[in-house]
Amino acid sequence: MKYILLLIVTVLAVVSVDAAPKREYYEIRIYYFKDKAQEERIDKYLKEAFIPALHRASVSHVGVFKPVETDTTYGKRIYVFIPYSSLDQYTKVPEALQKDKQYDTAGAGYLDAPYDNPPYTRIQSILLQAFPGMPQHETPKLKSAPAQRVYELRSYESHTEKISKNKIKMFNDGDEVGLFKRLGFNAVFYAEVLSGSRMPNLMYMTTFDDQASRDAHWKSFTEDAQWKTLKDMPEYQHNVSKNEITFLRPTDYSEI
Repeated sequence: MKYILLLIVTVLAVVSVDAAPKREYYEIRIYYFKDKAQEERIDKYLKEAFIPALHRASVSHVGVFKPVETDTTYGKRIYVFIPYSSLDQYTKVPEALQKDKQYDTAGAGYLDAPYDNPPYTRIQSILLQAFPGMPQHETPKLKSAPAQRVYELRSYESHTEKISKNKIKMFNDGDEVGLFKRLGFNAVFYAEVLSGSRMPNLMYMTTFDDQASRDAHWKSFTEDAQWKTLKDMPEYQHNVSKNEITFLRPTDYSEI
């Protein structure tokens, strides 16, 4: 009888582990460009070639964003958010694109650009893994028109790898993720940067109907009792060396 009970408990534990959502991986790709002509070529490539090809490779919910009009990088960058179910999927997508004839045809103006007329000046790629506290991305539930929406991309850098892990623990074990959710921040993702130019750091994206909504949400956050308790806990002191905020708007073809 004891053996049977032990077997049942073991099976239930395995089922519980298997049922837990797997942590996704994300790529944030930033296109840098110098003029309107390059911007339009990148837009055409992403909309007509790249995103449809990702769909054929079983990647969906691709977000495409541009800095808000008041940002100094407005008209100079395009941000692309690509969610992957696993690292294996991430590594296989380039091969899938290479074999995709529809992709070659639709993206010819970008893919076959000559050296003296490139479609961009540089591409930056950041690889991330979702936090346990939010293992999979979500599409925001917003009611305003896309042109009014504000997407806030934050990067928290830390002094060392160990200190960065402490800040990540604050989001997960300290339930900062849960606090954002309770206050209705409409997060797209929270993730640790695995490879990028500004490590160690974490990144996350929250979304709002407009700037006024964004400001009101952050006011409620800073005044919340849970946050006041969390930020004053001794174990979470001095764990951020730099906080960078980028305000973005979704393009008309963004899926997030």
